[in-house]
Amino acid sequence: MCAYLGGSAIQTVGDNPVTAYRQLVQQYAKGADGTAVDPKVARAEASAVFRRNPVTASLSGLVPRLVGVLFKRVPKFGVLLGYTALSGDADPGYMAATAASILSAPFINPVRMIEKQQRAFMKTTGAEKPIAEILRESAAKNFAPLFRGTVPLMGHSFASAVLGLVGQPQLQKYIQKELGQSGVVSGSITNLVASAVVSPIYVVVTNPLSRLEVIMQTNSIKGKSIGVLEAMREIGADMTKFGLRGVFRGQGIGIAKAIVSLSLFHEGRMLLHRTMKGMNEAAGLRPKA
Repeated sequence: MCAYLGGSAIQTVGDNPVTAYRQLVQQYAKGADGTAVDPKVARAEASAVFRRNPVTASLSGLVPRLVGVLFKRVPKFGVLLGYTALSGDADPGYMAATAASILSAPFINPVRMIEKQQRAFMKTTGAEKPIAEILRESAAKNFAPLFRGTVPLMGHSFASAVLGLVGQPQLQKYIQKELGQSGVVSGSITNLVASAVVSPIYVVVTNPLSRLEVIMQTNSIKGKSIGVLEAMREIGADMTKFGLRGVFRGQGIGIAKAIVSLSLFHEGRMLLHRTMKGMNEAAGLRPKA
């Protein structure tokens, strides 16, 4: 669990600028008048925000994401690893991933909502929205806004668990076996290769779900919430106007983000696992391998 959490923290810090940029590309799918704009225009507006405030934009949402490593990952990894232990499996499988994605969603969603709200209005204000203000606005509605987007999140979390937490390590082991290699260097290389193979599949599956989340979680908390069907209609209108480019806004940057995220997470996880395993062996808490 410590290795999984540590890897997740390393991943969060490393991929935050890419995560922030991708959200803005998807968020600026609509212009000030509420109509869909060309994906090129959305990318230009997102880039303009980063040029004006590169540090603020890159670090926006990082604090709730790091806090979310505990609030989001402890339930998810707890169910994933707990189910694996109870089932007697050596490594997490697809049933463990399914249970983790469903049971952890209520804990994950509020953090993702706060993270997106922090950078939702940077285009007009030039600064991230304070967490205290987000919580005050949510409290006025009995904190119900913090659970906007839970349904698409479950699908997103399922794809993330199946492909990222289960599929990627299995693919990495397969590549190492086929190459007949072992060791730290080989592990890092095969980790990157496995992430590069899994990431495009992951992004194609999750990009529309990510769009739904952004649509549902970036409108004003004080205003009327956007439901799943309404968000789907908005994506449908985007597709009608711009074709598949409208549906898969941010997919290119999403693939880059997925490769960076998966590689950082598993590299950090494996490094911490090796380190703590060595410490336990040195302390006599487990026999040496």
